[in-house]
Amino acid sequence: MGIKDLFIGPIYLFLLSIMAFFIRPYVTNRETRKYFMPALYLRFGGAISLGLLYQFYYNGGDTFTYFTYGSRWIWEAFLNDPEIGLKLLVGNSGEGFDTYQYSSRIWYFNDPRSYMIVKITAFFDLFTFHTYSATACFFAFFAFSGAWAMYSAIQTVYKSRYLHIAILFVPSVIFWGSGILKDSITLGALGWFTWSIFRIVELGKRGALEFIVCLVASWLISSVKPYILICMAPTAILWIYVKSLSRIRNTVTKYLMVPVFGVVMIVSAYFATVYTSTDEYNLSNVAYRASMTAYDIRYGWGARTGGDGGYDIGTLDGTWQSMIRLMPQAINVSLFRPYLWEVRNPLMLLSALESIGVLLLTFRMVSKRRFRPAMRDPFMVFCLVFSLLFAFAVGVSTFNFGSLMRYKIPLMPFFLIFVLNNSNGRK
Repeated sequence: MGIKDLFIGPIYLFLLSIMAFFIRPYVTNRETRKYFMPALYLRFGGAISLGLLYQFYYNGGDTFTYFTYGSRWIWEAFLNDPEIGLKLLVGNSGEGFDTYQYSSRIWYFNDPRSYMIVKITAFFDLFTFHTYSATACFFAFFAFSGAWAMYSAIQTVYKSRYLHIAILFVPSVIFWGSGILKDSITLGALGWFTWSIFRIVELGKRGALEFIVCLVASWLISSVKPYILICMAPTAILWIYVKSLSRIRNTVTKYLMVPVFGVVMIVSAYFATVYTSTDEYNLSNVAYRASMTAYDIRYGWGARTGGDGGYDIGTLDGTWQSMIRLMPQAINVSLFRPYLWEVRNPLMLLSALESIGVLLLTFRMVSKRRFRPAMRDPFMVFCLVFSLLFAFAVGVSTFNFGSLMRYKIPLMPFFLIFVLNNSNGRK
């Protein structure tokens, strides 16, 4: 961040706030209106705080690589030759002679998923004059829009008094999911994806808007972090399957349809997973890549992040058997660790305190014996299965608490929806 942030940042913060005030009456009701602006301002605060953390604590990192060593050169290309700037902004990675003087300086130019974030950052830079804080606020606004869309849809059916906390006010999600990072884009898209599926499945809204939003959100997630969609697609199909069964009132017919729907679900989930997979995330390569990624983060570049700490849940040998064997430990580390005695720095302390809170809420739900009734609710089944599947995926392939704090945030709203909705009273 620089001197521009002191002047341009507040201007765009004000403009985005004015936009939010105009939008609020159309996307809120009497019960939800009070959460709208506080949730948005927390996202703005998270975006700025994240930038300060990377600048003064980490002395660099992904967010500044996207901005300083990425979008900066597209911004300068626009200033010098708008045609070249446009090529860099809308083109795919791959060098051309006319763009080489700029593309050769973009660190992530040959990484399509990271370059996607560079291009999104550069697009916002056109309006913010390449100002970090202002551009970060646009990322925060998009992440908030997805979270609010998801909340506004779910609260029409589920009246848990703490639903807003699960979706809008989880500290780790606010902090790590608001700045110039992949996580802000994927969280926003995941929220819109859930909004569209919820309206289709639970509310019976099957208009063109829902399907368009679902497709765009799916494309955006797959363009940045396809493994999120790989976990989401089969669990969304499970949601549809359980919902279809719940609508059958005749008991005999329901039991007769179970195997039919089951076969359809398994086939659909398989093809959905294959379709959303890439060569990098091909099913036959998942176990091998998980082990390579885990040990690279634990002992390679992750070991150089400066005190965020590694964890060991067992040995991965690149086979599915070793992954499945570590499933309980992987889910546990994603949901309930680091423990207090594993804390090595202030960020880990905050993460540990949040994990303790999640653990206590889980114990409360189990103690009230509301787990079994919840499993008859198709949406609750979806929330639990997705969060556990995602917890397993990131827990078994990270092996570093610093990275895990970021990677696990997509599961947090869904797991907390399940826990809070089934452990607390309703309005």
